[in-house]
Amino acid sequence: MVSRRGFIAGALAAGTVPTMTWAGLGDVLFLSAAQDSGGAYRLFGLGAAGDPAFSVPLPARGHAAAAHPTAAEAVGFARRPGNFAFVLDCTSGAVLHRLETPEGRHFYGHGAFSIDGNMLFTTENDYEAGQGVIGVWDRGAGYRRVGEFASGGVGPHQVCRVPGRETLVVANGGIETHPDSGRAKLNIPMMQPNLAYLSPGGEVLERMSLPGGMHMNSIRHIAVRGDGLVAFGMQWQGDRLQAPVLFGVHRQGAAPRLLDPTDEDHRALHGYVGSVTFSKDGREVAISSPRGGVVQVIDVAAMGVDRSVAMPDVCGIGASDAGFVLTSGDGHVARYEGDALRSVAQHDIRWDNHMVGL
Repeated sequence: MVSRRGFIAGALAAGTVPTMTWAGLGDVLFLSAAQDSGGAYRLFGLGAAGDPAFSVPLPARGHAAAAHPTAAEAVGFARRPGNFAFVLDCTSGAVLHRLETPEGRHFYGHGAFSIDGNMLFTTENDYEAGQGVIGVWDRGAGYRRVGEFASGGVGPHQVCRVPGRETLVVANGGIETHPDSGRAKLNIPMMQPNLAYLSPGGEVLERMSLPGGMHMNSIRHIAVRGDGLVAFGMQWQGDRLQAPVLFGVHRQGAAPRLLDPTDEDHRALHGYVGSVTFSKDGREVAISSPRGGVVQVIDVAAMGVDRSVAMPDVCGIGASDAGFVLTSGDGHVARYEGDALRSVAQHDIRWDNHMVGL
């Protein structure tokens, strides 16, 4: 078990991989990037009580992580337009490998493993061509980059694998960026977001585009239920008072189903969904808006907001047996169970956007 006082990141021989499974870590349930009280960036492991079980330093601001399907190993990613990622042995605290994008590419902050855990897929920007790519990294070869293929759109942000299948789902946000312009958005009037379903070899199996009039609704974050249903959250790139619906679900071969919120629930999101997470039983989805300071829980069958709660600067969401765990930019960790929001911890830490369940 990793010491709760933190652990020391070290170097192991290239190609060495951990054998302990996630179950061996006991109480560590989530990963989250954050900024500590001294201003340094770190990746934390969180336990059920909301206390950091470990942390490792990051060279710059992190965004999200990809957890290996079986081994207690995770890959932490830079916030876009960063070009670093690192592989962490969560049993010892050792940094096993550092990943760097090739010339002309940068990470978008997310990745996903193949079903056997042998390959890592990362969302990236081919910024000279203005197209999204999926980088392919071979874990057995020390996370050597072995190729890439088109993401099926522009600005791929989050990628997930459909449980039990090799199919990848990519949230192509539609926004073109270039490192020379920082985080400026270069193509808002012409953007065309989509959900792309890809084979592990890069074949486009299906694209789901939004209805007319929603082309400025950037599809950014997704979650995938065990039966393949994809929940997606969006971020409106126009006047937020004119924002259309910001959440939907989709299944391959079918039309998307969009949320039917009340005017009050819709306005509360301020045109922005920051994280999307299914409940453990898959009947509900929680979405967060740090801009609105609110979390909404959606009944998937009815496609309506079942309940909501205010929490300043909230974004990270993790699923628990009794509901959801939430983190905020002001250091809070809270449980949202039924209609009750209960603070479980307060740290001098600025939690970043996402919690990754282990």
